[in-house]
Formats: sequence, C-alpha cells, structure tokens
Amino acid sequence: MPYPILYVAVTNHGFGHATRSASIVAEIKRLRPDITIILTTTAPYWLLESYIQTDFIHRPRALDIGILQSDSITMDKPATLEKLKQIRAQQDSLIASEVTFIKQNRVGLILADIPPIAALIAKAAGIPCWMCSNFGFDFIYRSWGGEFVEIADWIADCFHQCDRLFRLPLHEPMSAFPVITDVGFTGGSPRYSPDSIRQALGVQAERDRTVLMSFGGLGLSAIPYHNLQRFPDWQFLTFDRNAPPLPNLIKVADNSYRPVDLMPICGRVLSKPGYSTFSEACRTETPLISITRDDFAEARVLIDRVQHYIPHQILAPTEFFEGDWEFLHQPMQPPRTPQMDITDGNQTVAQTVINFFQNA
Repeated sequence: MPYPILYVAVTNHGFGHATRSASIVAEIKRLRPDITIILTTTAPYWLLESYIQTDFIHRPRALDIGILQSDSITMDKPATLEKLKQIRAQQDSLIASEVTFIKQNRVGLILADIPPIAALIAKAAGIPCWMCSNFGFDFIYRSWGGEFVEIADWIADCFHQCDRLFRLPLHEPMSAFPVITDVGFTGGSPRYSPDSIRQALGVQAERDRTVLMSFGGLGLSAIPYHNLQRFPDWQFLTFDRNAPPLPNLIKVADNSYRPVDLMPICGRVLSKPGYSTFSEACRTETPLISITRDDFAEARVLIDRVQHYIPHQILAPTEFFEGDWEFLHQPMQPPRTPQMDITDGNQTVAQTVINFFQNA
C-alpha cells in the first residue's frame, strides 16, 4: 500500500477519548510519518493538536453521542436516549456517507475509540475495524435499564462485528468483542522538565503541597473553591478558566500545557473518575485523589482497578462537595499491587497499526 491512510473515529463524549486516541496517533506519526491520519471527531482541533504535534486531517463529524452532560458528572439521560434513537434511525445514511468518504480517500484501516457504528462502516467499506478502549457504552447504558437495554443490545451487536479490540487497563470485560488484545496504559507523556514548568507557572510550593485539580474537558460545576483558603501554604493548579481569583490558585490558560505536563510537579491529582486522567497519573506515578460516582458503571471499575497501581484516596462526594478538605492532610493509601508494570499501550497499538500497513 503506497500511501497508507488511517481513519481514526473518536466518540463524541468529553475529551478523554480524544486525548488517548491522539496519543496513539502521535506515536504512529513518530514511528511512521508517512501514514496519513484522518481524525473523525467533534473534539476541538486545539485539543488534538496539543497531543499531535505534526500534520493530521480533522474531520469534525459525530458518529455517536456517548452521554449528554452539562458538566463532567451531571448527566441528562432522557436527552441522551432521544439522541441515541435518532442516531440509530439515521445509521444507514451515516454509514453510506462515511463509506463514500473512506473509498474516495482510499482508507486502509479504521481505528475507533469507540463509536459502535465504526464497525458497520468498516464492514460496508470492505476494510478492517480495530477498536481501542477500556469500556463500551453498552456497559453504561445497560446498567440504566428500561429502553437503554435495547440500545445496549444494538451496540453490542456492532461491537461483535469489530475485527479486533485493544483492551486498555482499568477495563470492564467487554465481552461483546470476539477478538481481544490487552495492552498497557495510553495517554500523554510530560514534555517539559519539572523545573521549567514550575518556573513558567510560578509554582513555589513543594511538590507535596502542590495539587492539580483536573475534572475533564467539561469541567465540574459547584467546586467548593472556598476550601482552598484553608491551605494558604499550598498551591493548586486548574484548567478551569471560570475559577475564582485566589492567591494560591494558578489558572493554566495556555493550551500547550496539558494535565500530564503538570503531573510531575504535583504531589497529587484531585479528580473525578475518568480513564485518561487515571491513566496519565499511572504513567507518571502521580498519587490520585478521586471522588466516587454511583450513577456511572465505568466509574466503579476505574476506582477499583486504579487502586492497584498508584497511591490513592477515594472520597465520597460529600467529603469533596460539603467537607472541609481535611483529606489533604491525610496519608495516601499505598497501591494494592505496586509491582504491576505500567506498560506503554501507545507503542503497542501504534506498532500493530504500522505492521498492518507494512503487510498490506
């Protein structure tokens, strides 16, 4: 295949799927710059560019919906169900449109994280579809019951037509997939030295008293920022541009900095359950504090499994939203299985994609 072209389909849900897919794309481009990447996602270009510092084609189309949310934890289930029904009803026209595009551009392989319909698009286009994730939305929807069960069945049938799944750590069984390859953690790696980051952001506190607050691309409403005043000799970092001006809170507005770039200077990451934040904390061996989520099936899996890898604290939502944050003075719990290797999933997936094109 003289001009290898990879079509990467990313779910229309938050930023985490986009950043972990972009990390794999960046590794593919590092190893084989001649592979053309078409990134099909509604994730913003600036986010993708912060991980992929080379050329790629951005095709802003939504192949699924994930979950409609007003922030990183507040879900709108009725609106999500209606949108899912709409996508399912329109799937034939959506598939036909993408198949035409794929054939016109001579795409050789689809890599998806993790729109179910990508498998149907690949089948209609006559090319393989590989997927990469730690969960499928059928796992989330099925736990909600009612009409979501039928949607989950439809998604599972799509997944069953996928040629190969790269199953990431912190995963649910993903039993709908017929062929599964387990790989290591994906995500970004820090680009800057700790000293240069501290100087650029004006961080003066020691690492043990520096906290990165990271709540995903949609942010989190009602963060009790007033608690920061109880820790005047600590420094807190946030990407929340709506955060209040506080003397010990640094708002990071430069898009060239990513959460993973800040982790090496932080004694802990304060977060909600999310694979990308958890994975990058594991990759950088940064201690993690996370609130729980009882209404999201993936969250229970993430929280249970991340405790095997890095020092951690798990908080009830009331401790975070209503408490005085005394947990910052408490010792972190050690990892349950500290000898477990944190391998590089980016490299494994990237090399497998490269091998596919070399052998095509």
